[in-house]
Order: sequence, then C-alpha cells, then structure tokens
Amino acid sequence: MPSDLPGEVIRKLPRYPLIPATLLGRFAVDLRYRGKGYGRFLLADALLRSVRSEIASFAVVVDAKDDDARRFHERESFLPFPDQPMKLFRAMADIAALFD
Repeated sequence: MPSDLPGEVIRKLPRYPLIPATLLGRFAVDLRYRGKGYGRFLLADALLRSVRSEIASFAVVVDAKDDDARRFHERESFLPFPDQPMKLFRAMADIAALFD
C-alpha cells in the first residue's frame, strides 16, 4: 500500500491504491564466505535482473531476517518502511541509475 511508504516517496507517486513492487526473496552467504563481497554480488545480480524485467515495478522490497540483514540492505541504500523497520525498499529508478 502506498500509505506504508515514507511521505516524501508518496508525494512523488501517482494516486493508485496499490503500487507494484518486486519482492526479493532471501539470499544468504555461507558463514565461511561472509565478508568477501559475495552478498553484494548476489544483491547486484538480483537488482540487475529486476531492472531488466519486463514487469513494471516501482521498487524492490526485502524482508530482512534479522538486524544484520537489515543493516546490510541499509548500507546498500534500501530504506525502511516507516512502521516496519525490517521491511525495506529501493526505488527501481534508483536501481536503474546504478546500471546506466
């Protein structure tokens, strides 16, 4: 629902009752390989696939499993939903700019 988004984001959106988004399933890196950049690689691959998709989507949404996952996504410029700090999003326009 658009009302779940931060006010500054809502003001930029059309007045639709629902806004399409891409839900990113959870991904993880084996403990032996953490801290080597594999998580960022997996995220970049998923974001690139989302941008290249023919399905219209306003944002990519993630449900962070724990505080470590939430912090990881925040470092990658995902923003938390105001009332759901473990649910984060990044606008597709912002993602597209990464790959231009």
